[in-house]
Amino acid sequence: MAFTFKSESSSSLALILGAWARQAMSVRMLREPTIAEQHQQWMAEYVRTYKDPQEKAKCQAIFGQNLRFIEDFKRSGSRTFELGFNQLSDLTSEEFVRNHTGYLASKQPEPAETTSYSHENLADDVPDIDWVEEGVVNHIKYQGRFGSCWAFSVVVAVGGIVGITSGKLSVLFEQQLIDCDATSYGCRGGYPDNAFKYIIRNQGIASQNTYAYHGMDRTCNATKAAEHTAQIKGFADVPPGEDELMKAVSQQPVAVIITASGREFQSYRHGVFNGDCGSQLDHVVVVVGYGKSEDGINFWKIRKSWGVAWGEGGYMRIQRGGGSSKGICGLASEASYPLLKDNT
Repeated sequence: MAFTFKSESSSSLALILGAWARQAMSVRMLREPTIAEQHQQWMAEYVRTYKDPQEKAKCQAIFGQNLRFIEDFKRSGSRTFELGFNQLSDLTSEEFVRNHTGYLASKQPEPAETTSYSHENLADDVPDIDWVEEGVVNHIKYQGRFGSCWAFSVVVAVGGIVGITSGKLSVLFEQQLIDCDATSYGCRGGYPDNAFKYIIRNQGIASQNTYAYHGMDRTCNATKAAEHTAQIKGFADVPPGEDELMKAVSQQPVAVIITASGREFQSYRHGVFNGDCGSQLDHVVVVVGYGKSEDGINFWKIRKSWGVAWGEGGYMRIQRGGGSSKGICGLASEASYPLLKDNT
């Protein structure tokens, strides 16, 4: 009897040990990837390379910090927007602002002379609009690690009003503004109103095929700059406030200066953003529409110049209303748009 008991005990122990072994193997198979493994996967997805192992180790540590920030955000509860990886995920906040914005408020010259604001008499209750769906906004581009957002935004605004008027989509190019607008600072930053003034003085701006983007400051090519694809006669500044901005956007895409240095802004992936933007106006984008989400949240739709891998295919929705009179991220603080005729 004692022998039988011993045999049964041994058999039970073997079953238990077998179950533990299978569970341990399952845990190993289901374990979460390490930061190093996730960084390697991210490098492959975004075709990121480093000059040496030291730079890779430094950027991997930054990637890990951003990864933990995103994970903490996800655990914080339900929000109206999502965060995730993008091509900026191995940058610190300081590197992100330095390399991917480009509005230089501290170097802004005297205010440019503008024509009169032309939309003040429009009704406050204007219907939703999406100029991308209307076919007057060109494809998303990537400014690279340069402070040239101001040039990208100006050519989209000019191309938008030309497209609305002519029915043809004009793909204009930013490099001409970077090289030839002496009142701005090329790839180190610039100011939209000065770029509009340059286009007016030059009597137009060239197309993508004529003056290609190189992502660096170069000498102005006067011959190419003289080949005009689009012309404007003036521009106007929008009075501060979301109501006035809505009137302007209901008529055409509008260049706006926003605050974009927040970590949530950097890692934005999807949804209606109402999070941390930072504290200082530092980035130029184009408002290309406004509407209401499926959840009933009013939003602005903005076009960025950070490539299609960022945000919603290169676009972002920012909550409209609910913040200060100048909007979330200061979106309705400083805005301007080009005119095809002089309204003075």
